[in-house]
Amino acid sequence: MPPIRFDAPLYLWLLLAPAALAVLWVWQLQRRRRDTQMARRDRTVPVREQFAFAGGLWFWLCLVLAIGSLVLALARPQVLASVTQNAGADFIILQDGSTSMRVSDARPDRWQRSVSWIRMFAELLSWQDQRIALALFAHRAAPQVRLTKDPNALFFFLDHLGDEPPFRLEADTSWDTNIEESLYWGVKMFERDEELYGVRLSSKAFIVISDGQDWSGEVEEALKLARMHDIRVYVVGVGSTAGGFIPQLPTSVYAEPEEPIHSALDRRSLGAIAEAGGGEYYELGVDSDQDIALRIITDVQRRAQATQREETFTELYWFFLATAAGLVCFGTVFVAERTQLWWQVTAAVGLIVWLLS
Repeated sequence: MPPIRFDAPLYLWLLLAPAALAVLWVWQLQRRRRDTQMARRDRTVPVREQFAFAGGLWFWLCLVLAIGSLVLALARPQVLASVTQNAGADFIILQDGSTSMRVSDARPDRWQRSVSWIRMFAELLSWQDQRIALALFAHRAAPQVRLTKDPNALFFFLDHLGDEPPFRLEADTSWDTNIEESLYWGVKMFERDEELYGVRLSSKAFIVISDGQDWSGEVEEALKLARMHDIRVYVVGVGSTAGGFIPQLPTSVYAEPEEPIHSALDRRSLGAIAEAGGGEYYELGVDSDQDIALRIITDVQRRAQATQREETFTELYWFFLATAAGLVCFGTVFVAERTQLWWQVTAAVGLIVWLLS
């Protein structure tokens, strides 16, 4: 039998009243049976008398049970109903926003090339059982969009920050690529989502879009944490091995210009990150953008569980109200006195008029 809960259990204390009436009804029934036995033993009649087992007490039993049903209806009983649905997939895109993403070896530059791929990736999602989040990183991670099924939240960001990274070129922290920090923040985003909305039986994945960074022990520890949470890490490289020069800061006419800094795609480190994260490494420009996106979506969706169980509760108060009304109507069959029957009809008509008004 499915479990039943009560939304207003305080009213269950009122069941003491029908319970007391039920005890009184049993006592009256015993008195009736005792009087019936005495009548059969002491009275002499030409035809054997027939006595009903409970007689008019049946009406009062129906009335007591109706009162109990009304109390249960006040307590708002709910029955558990199980609904199965397709399990979904959760993606957190970790977008590199460091200064090297301004290099123009990928047209028009690495940042805009990455943003255009993210837009195309989002357009391929069904947005039914799939959610997406976005975080940027340079020296520090900066979450932008929480896990959501609303595509407008993501597209709003892409529309307003699609030209250049939000990290200022003048800031020293924008010149660092800290992938491990972004992975830690991604795990925190999943944990925070579970605190707010509960555990979701979905397949989880990070999509790191970057031009690379040196492999380090900090990256390895961050990847281990991701694997502990069953999160696969897919890496999308942007740029070229030939590379290009990072745009220089404007200088005064009296200052000597700094040496230009060359930046190239670190294919080796990005591939190592994908391998350690249990995912795959892809590279924009080597395969088509749509093919890369579909491969990631298909792989993550395939790992998702076939179904997940969602618990919903159905209200049962209407059933107990109908039961109470049915018991009262059924009990009138056992009413023998006309006066009592008219009282029942008057009370029923008055109740109907009150409900309609």
